[in-house]
Amino acid sequence: MDHKSSNSATPSSTPASHKRHFVFVLMDSFTMLSFAGAIECLRLANRFAPGAYTWSLAGDGGEVATCSAGILYNLDRDLDELKRDDTVVLCGGLDIQAATTKKLLNWLRREARRGVSMAALCTASYSLAKAGLLDGKKATIHWENQDSFSEEFEEVELTKSVFVVDGNRMSTAGGTSSIDLMLQLIANDLGEEIANTVADQQIYSSIRTDQDQQRLSIPTRIGVRHPKLSRVIQMMEANIEEPISPSILAKEVGMSTRQLERLFRRYLNRSPKRYYMEIRLQKARNLLMQTDMSVINVALACGFASPSHFSKCYRAHYDTTPYRERGSHAPRLSI
Repeated sequence: MDHKSSNSATPSSTPASHKRHFVFVLMDSFTMLSFAGAIECLRLANRFAPGAYTWSLAGDGGEVATCSAGILYNLDRDLDELKRDDTVVLCGGLDIQAATTKKLLNWLRREARRGVSMAALCTASYSLAKAGLLDGKKATIHWENQDSFSEEFEEVELTKSVFVVDGNRMSTAGGTSSIDLMLQLIANDLGEEIANTVADQQIYSSIRTDQDQQRLSIPTRIGVRHPKLSRVIQMMEANIEEPISPSILAKEVGMSTRQLERLFRRYLNRSPKRYYMEIRLQKARNLLMQTDMSVINVALACGFASPSHFSKCYRAHYDTTPYRERGSHAPRLSI
């Protein structure tokens, strides 16, 4: 049974000439916020263009799906054959590798061959990429998964945008970014006026485009508005595999190494070398927890010349070794 808006249309509403059916695929431990944001946009759009959108809930087994908050959702259908003009919306969340089952991958590939449009919310871009459906395309994924995604799927042009539309493949970064994608689709289908009205109904005052970045700017993130400091941190984050020496970083922003040291001590209470190390170790931890890359390859990807040096630095910072970190999270990587 399709889910439809229960709200009555407003007096100014007119029947929609454009009709679209969405199939929301709820994967195990999916993020409720992304799913709810997307489906609420459709419900509200139906108030102003009655009949424009219908939707159904699907999943592996076709019975129930559990979100990351532990709430159960009754499903309408299994992963069965769709109509060609349906739009699939994959809803991902925690433990995306485990949630990406072989049955799901085969279904995605089959429906893609039939020309079905597909969108991925939050971490579900991993599933589309694993199925080979993002090869040669632009995509985005939640910022916590960016490092592991870029290591595993080199053929995908990964961006940091809040959402991406590339042909009949769409992806969002998670959280409220699903609202931004849906507002874009509603604007394309029904016009800007209805899309803006839907945003107003949700008290959603800052509609983002695919040009907006998902993470806060460096000054906002570190709580410091200093252009040279921001520039140095930006260079650090862009050069993890081959770290740049403090002297070169200082030269790039027109400072001496000593001045750069003082700048980091004053604003971040640590040396540039220490701050750079923390960035590299954070990426290493993401890769250990989210991929099946070997510890040696993780070390190399994060700028460590030897596994022993990597292990020493990792233990000093996280109070555990990379091997133990990998072992404690190994079940999450199984597919």
